[in-house]
Amino acid sequence: MCGIVGYVGPAEASSRPLDVALDGLRRLEYRGYDSAGVALVAPGRDDVAVAKKSGKLANLVEELDARPLPGATASIGHTRWATHGGPTDVNAHPHLADGGRLAVIHNGIVENFASLRAGLVADGAVLLSETDTEVTAHLLAREYRATGDLTSAMAATARQLEGTFTLLAVHADAPGTVVGARHDSPLVVGLGDGENFLGSDVAAFVASTHEALELAQDQVVTITATSVEVSDFDGAPAEGKRFTVDWDAAAAEKGGFDSFMDKEIHDQPQAVADTLLGRSDAQGRLVLDDLRIDESVLRSVDKIIVIACGTAAYAGHVAKYAIEHWCRIPVEVELAHEFRYRDPIVDARTLVVAISQSGETMDTLMAVRHAREQGATVLSIVNTHGSTIPRESDAVLYTHAGPEIAVASTKAFLSQITAAYLLGLYLAQLRGNKYPDEIATLLDELRDMPRKVRTVIERSEYVRATARSMADADKVLFLGRHVGFPVALEGALKLKELAYIHAEGFAAGELKHGPIALIDAGQPVFVVVPSPHGRDQLHSKIVSNIQEIRARGARTLVIAEDGDDEVRRYADEIFWIPQSPSLLQPLLAVVPLQIFAMALAGAKGLDVDQPRNLAKSVTVE
Repeated sequence: MCGIVGYVGPAEASSRPLDVALDGLRRLEYRGYDSAGVALVAPGRDDVAVAKKSGKLANLVEELDARPLPGATASIGHTRWATHGGPTDVNAHPHLADGGRLAVIHNGIVENFASLRAGLVADGAVLLSETDTEVTAHLLAREYRATGDLTSAMAATARQLEGTFTLLAVHADAPGTVVGARHDSPLVVGLGDGENFLGSDVAAFVASTHEALELAQDQVVTITATSVEVSDFDGAPAEGKRFTVDWDAAAAEKGGFDSFMDKEIHDQPQAVADTLLGRSDAQGRLVLDDLRIDESVLRSVDKIIVIACGTAAYAGHVAKYAIEHWCRIPVEVELAHEFRYRDPIVDARTLVVAISQSGETMDTLMAVRHAREQGATVLSIVNTHGSTIPRESDAVLYTHAGPEIAVASTKAFLSQITAAYLLGLYLAQLRGNKYPDEIATLLDELRDMPRKVRTVIERSEYVRATARSMADADKVLFLGRHVGFPVALEGALKLKELAYIHAEGFAAGELKHGPIALIDAGQPVFVVVPSPHGRDQLHSKIVSNIQEIRARGARTLVIAEDGDDEVRRYADEIFWIPQSPSLLQPLLAVVPLQIFAMALAGAKGLDVDQPRNLAKSVTVE
């Protein structure tokens, strides 16, 4: 959700603080937002210079062109996703206090803001907005007046807040300083040469530095041009963990494609390859270096629970089929936001696998904490280094997909599935469920998947043309069996996210138990057909499903393997994919559905990178 940028540079005022803030906000636009703003401080200035506008970042830039801000030495910038109060200029961040001398930006939700606001108003504070952030600004101003030190004031303020938050603040009294704090919300430090940075994630500053510092839970950070100091909320000194960002700013650019989503669809072969890279030794055995879990613990696991939300949950469903088949361990898939509220049965022999692209998904983070409190071992599958979920897990398996800017997930989904396959094969190797030659064969098949994904993308013009011809469709159904079922669910989700039309995914066997009532003349139905070379009964049963819906007038859009002549007779449109082992087919079958949703949304004139009402990282429950 909200994007946050902070910067401190040389002591002489210049345009760089504003330039860094705006560039960082542009790179964070993918997170989803509805207003934007910046605050600047400079020596000799008695107040904070602020500009903020509702709507897209372009509105803020237009405002700055019309009414330029002065040069500065430090800046903070923010893109807001509305929670308390609508997306208006007044509610946009930054918020001011202390007579305009203090500015605060905030990501998250302060759950006790109503009581805090009442106390401030009773003390005579005048609040102009509906936000919880302005309440925090006035609290911070009160603490600053008491201490005269922005870092101490930030720690004292953080101790009073309930909920989730990342806060950044600047004060006219300290024009060479930005202070931040985090609790259950992301914040990363960028380490420069004569300048330092803060950001919601590394995309905010990757154009300027690749050196970064992870902050732990409940920490305050103070940056100047030449120093970074970290402490906990009680003021005790602390240390962050340094790391190097392994992708450059160009990876977050469109690279000649019409949209980030189109680029990221084309990135998928490389994302799968990079997730596989370096995962085996010279003898061909799987080696997952990120795992810090003792092998005896993994051998004793008698149940796996996958926790995730949205697209990541569908990756978890694919993982369930693969891990159960390869390892003979029962696997449950739970929506993270439901997991801790149903009193789940977990113990020391339960492995909880948390899947999150950003590593900051609040529902998943809360589920991770609950699982660990119950004694379970937690392994996270995450794309973003420096994020919270891997830090709070027992082990992490990074996907190495690179930055995913478009809100609707594509390459993260394929890389999550790939990482789940690696986990399943690693467990099978460790527990002796598969012979080494069987694992080697499956790994060879996996290593060939990037080539096959590329083939699907190269064939995509027919998918795009079909989508453009269906721009007026008002509902689309998706059917699948076995691993094709979560692919159907993901295909429906993509269409809902991007094209804003009703789409529903079903297990094909459920058709006769109710959903077939939805079929009428012309109803578009996607069908994900399993390999005819795999489980024969699955293929024949879904062919029967296609016949059932065609008999009732449906328009059948079929995803089938090359050479599947039997299904050709029953399909109105066929999108061919290369042959693959049944369990690996989701890596191929989902790609035409991604492209279809993107193309249909484009034909409707919609923004495929930033769909309405959605945010890339859901950092509140």
